Amino acid sequence: MNRKPHVAVLPNLGLGHLIPQLEFAKRLVVHHGIHVSLLLITTNEPSPAQDQLLSSSHLPPDLHIVPLPPVEVDKKIINDGDVLVLTRLCVITDHSLRSLKSVLIALGKPNALVTDIFATQAFDVCKELLIPTYVYVTSSAAFSAFMLYLPKLDSDVNCEFIDLPEPIQVPGCSPIRTQDLLDQARNRKIDEYKWLLHHFSRLPLASGIFVNSWKDLEPVSIKGIKENPFFKQIPTPSIHPIGPIIKQEETLSVVDVECLKWLDKQPPDSVIFVTFGSGGTLSFEQQTELAWGLELSQQRFIWVVRKPTDSTGAGTFFNAGEANENDPKVYLPEGFLYRTQGVGFVVSSWAPQVTILGHHSTGGFLSHCGWNSVLESIVHGVPLVTWPLYAEQRMNSTMLVEDIGVAIKPKMEAGQQTIVGRKEIERVVRMVMEGEEGKVIRSRVKELKESATKALDSSGSSYESLSCVANNWKANHN
Repeated sequence: MNRKPHVAVLPNLGLGHLIPQLEFAKRLVVHHGIHVSLLLITTNEPSPAQDQLLSSSHLPPDLHIVPLPPVEVDKKIINDGDVLVLTRLCVITDHSLRSLKSVLIALGKPNALVTDIFATQAFDVCKELLIPTYVYVTSSAAFSAFMLYLPKLDSDVNCEFIDLPEPIQVPGCSPIRTQDLLDQARNRKIDEYKWLLHHFSRLPLASGIFVNSWKDLEPVSIKGIKENPFFKQIPTPSIHPIGPIIKQEETLSVVDVECLKWLDKQPPDSVIFVTFGSGGTLSFEQQTELAWGLELSQQRFIWVVRKPTDSTGAGTFFNAGEANENDPKVYLPEGFLYRTQGVGFVVSSWAPQVTILGHHSTGGFLSHCGWNSVLESIVHGVPLVTWPLYAEQRMNSTMLVEDIGVAIKPKMEAGQQTIVGRKEIERVVRMVMEGEEGKVIRSRVKELKESATKALDSSGSSYESLSCVANNWKANHN
């Protein structure tokens, strides 16, 4: 019998869910002496980026990958533009977790299971098997508070949330502007909202909630969830801020090496890195304006260019890493690559984000504000230009600019709801790279970089938060 406690970790589809939970699993093994089985939701559709991530990761001996039986996914669900991302994800997860009970029994019934926020079906299975179940939130503490508050908001408000005259006041936390609400909460009649409400309503069933954040980054939200009377009376499970947990290693392709060689030749803090995460895409018009804005700014840049799409900002969520006719020259203004030669470096589809953000020449990050990207930027002390596209990214963007003070947000032109113009892009890129406001946020992000390191030290708040739960598992195992 293995004398170490055995914990199963269940991430959801998408690299934004898998990467932080894989890193979380590694920390449990390496720093806290836990044996971990990482349960993978799989489908009959290939996921090149996921396969590459898992094949290139150096897994510690006590971390084992356990694929769940693959789900046969109707291609109509994956390719139908009318079936939105969260609905697709939840339908696939629902089918996949029908095998969870037999898998957990075959594993000898682990001491605990840590599941994704959109895989709360695991609560029912684990209750039957008497396995304590925890939730891992791959987003902020502020978003965690919103998740816990949503069922109350749903019961109290009759109209659409976006029609409310005032910001939404989550108890003990910063107000949320209705225009910053995630897309799934902007229309309460759609399936995506129903899935959201279903899973968020079940969070109080968890034995505890892990949040990929730390006290210094989000003091108000963390204190609010722990101490506000509203959250106490839910009752909210114990909250464990354990971040920042980010990707630690990357396999470099030939193109990646070429990109980093170019970066090596640039002055310190002189390059802005432009990318929109594993799932983000722009419209053709917006991509054109971004190209002109970068050129006009006269700042050095690395830009990860993808084939534009006019259907959704999450255009590559389910097929991240695929090379689909992705020659950037086809989608950029005529002569752009020639005119920016030496100043800019354009790559197709993918780049080693953590390595680039950690490079001494990188001085800014134009990002979609996915939470993993936010944490990677802060951990490496790089200020941001925010460009939210989908999910809770608008909420993240506002928090980074107004509450945390490490970012600048472009403004839409008057009467323009969807496109940021080239002159505004030029302005914000110059501001973050060489302006006075850029110097202020650069100083602030360097402070948080130090704070992040301390939080994860063996005497830090995040280390102790995770250690407390791990010790509880060990006590119950023995």
